Amino acid sequence: MTEWSIQGAELTNCNCNFGCPCQFAVLPSDGTCEAAVFFNINKGHYGDVNLDGLRAAAVYKWPGPIHEGNGEMQLIIDESASAEQRAALGEIMNGRDTTEMATMWFVYSAMAPTKHDTLYKPVSIDMDPEARTGKGSVSGVVEINVKPIPNIVTGDPHRIRINLPHGFEFDVAEMASGSTTTSGGAISLLKNNNTHAHLAQLHLTGAGVVR
Repeated sequence: MTEWSIQGAELTNCNCNFGCPCQFAVLPSDGTCEAAVFFNINKGHYGDVNLDGLRAAAVYKWPGPIHEGNGEMQLIIDESASAEQRAALGEIMNGRDTTEMATMWFVYSAMAPTKHDTLYKPVSIDMDPEARTGKGSVSGVVEINVKPIPNIVTGDPHRIRINLPHGFEFDVAEMASGSTTTSGGAISLLKNNNTHAHLAQLHLTGAGVVR
């Protein structure tokens, strides 16, 4: 097994209600799961391959809860990545060289037997976890826009965090509201409009979340 490590940030939007029932081991809000995720890698490696400064994204779709499988996925890796870096990120994001169930990439890949061809296009991501704002974009494929959850009475920004001491994705994440549009990729997301989003700092290895 090739040893790897990634430290960076994640911006996610799915079709569930704010907070995402999956974080509480509850079925998704409408029984299905659709999500887009952007990753900004500040520091990382896969064996001897340096991954510092790379960006990537993924689009996922399941006909039911993730754990029931039968999903589809498409990875997007920034076109600036070298051939070696593309191969390395592909291995990591497809859940290989990872202990079973140790990361979200392992779980998502195992539950998405339909894997569309990886795209290599410019990936941009800009996020401010403290402000709960962010944008991730792959031109002609997918775009996420994230903003704070509004207070139901005043409309002022509402702040809430989720802490997962034993989770396989993050330790702490800021909850937000997000919307996703898809266009030229293999997967269309139609339900993500002012739905759950989160912003998190990641530190992952093949053994799971580093805390």
